[in-house]
Amino acid sequence: MRTAVTRSTLRQQIADALRDEVLAGRLAPGQEFSVKEIADQYGVSATPVREALVDLSAQGLLDSVQHRGFKVHEFSAADYRGMVEARSLIAEAIFKGIADRGTEGLCEQLGSVRRRAEEAQRAAAAGDLNVLIGYDLRFWRELGALFGNPYLSDFLHRLRVQSWVFVVPHLRRAPDLRGKLWKGHIELVEAVARRDAGAAYALVAAYNEHSLALVENLAP
Repeated sequence: MRTAVTRSTLRQQIADALRDEVLAGRLAPGQEFSVKEIADQYGVSATPVREALVDLSAQGLLDSVQHRGFKVHEFSAADYRGMVEARSLIAEAIFKGIADRGTEGLCEQLGSVRRRAEEAQRAAAAGDLNVLIGYDLRFWRELGALFGNPYLSDFLHRLRVQSWVFVVPHLRRAPDLRGKLWKGHIELVEAVARRDAGAAYALVAAYNEHSLALVENLAP
């Protein structure tokens, strides 16, 4: 039992570390690596590394390369537009579901989401991409969890991770991101707190337009 738990924990730690490497742009789209290279890098055996890489492949972040190992998946602009559309549909369902439920406990549950929103908004205003990604993912994960459907919130989280993987290389091209990143997190929390699904969805629609335009402007 102890061995199984330890290996499972190590597998998750490696997967999380590699996902952070991809999100930070240190593992670039299309970059290849082997199980042995990652195992040597982290000083662990090949088994948990292979399991972690398979997990990340299942999440759409890596591709298996026959006889060579793995490579970071390369998302296209069309992929990103599809992600944005899917995110919009999920967000609409989540906001409507929250608006239709009772108010009991909502303010308390929004406390943590609001703190994530404040940190994300602060990082966005400062143009601090690395900090923003972490808080933004936590913000949307906790906000999605308010709907009460873990399958839906997990799917939204997966889409948001994939979205960041696509946009990060483009955003890195900007010499200064201050004032260019979306920072409507707190306003969105306030709309949810009012159970105003229309206002919340309008904020997300504006956010999506902003993101698409920003990426198009930064694309080579």
